[in-house]
This record gives sequence, C-alpha cells and structure tokens, in this order.
Amino acid sequence: MGIIAWIFIGLIAGAIAKALMPGKDPGGIIITMLIGIAGGLLGGFLGKVIFGVDSIDGFFDLSTWIAAIIGSVILLGLYRVFAGRSHRGGHAHA
Repeated sequence: MGIIAWIFIGLIAGAIAKALMPGKDPGGIIITMLIGIAGGLLGGFLGKVIFGVDSIDGFFDLSTWIAAIIGSVILLGLYRVFAGRSHRGGHAHA
C-alpha cells in the first residue's frame, strides 16, 4: 500500500480509536491522526510478530483495518498515560 493509503487508514483508525476511548486527550486532532497512522503500523507489526500473519494485506482487507484500529487504541492509551503525567507533574498555582 502507498503512503496516501496509510494516511487515510490512519485517519480513520485514529477516529475509531478516539470513539472507542472517549475522553479528553492532551493533544488535538493532529495528534490523533498521527497516533492513528503510527497505530496502523504498530498493529501490522504486532500481527506479524505475535500471530505470524501478514495483517496488512491490502486497503480493503478487514485484517488491515482491525490491525490499524487495535494499534491506534494501544498508542492512544499509552499517549494518555504519558502525556497525562507530564500535565499533572507541573507546579501548583496559588
């Protein structure tokens, strides 16, 4: 798949991950899109390593979308944990 297809899948997977994990994120829509794109790559990698399958077969394959969404949910959760720590670790205002 080309880079444009990955960006599109990432946008959709990021939006689905955000819908599955509602709440306030420390970042905006750009961060969600980047998490979606990276999540797609992570999901494909994990599918290959853990299950030994090529989960990134093509744009219209269900396994591609499932891998991208799972990867996006994982990254969004990690992002919330680490970004939330840095926001809470600031100085208290009087």
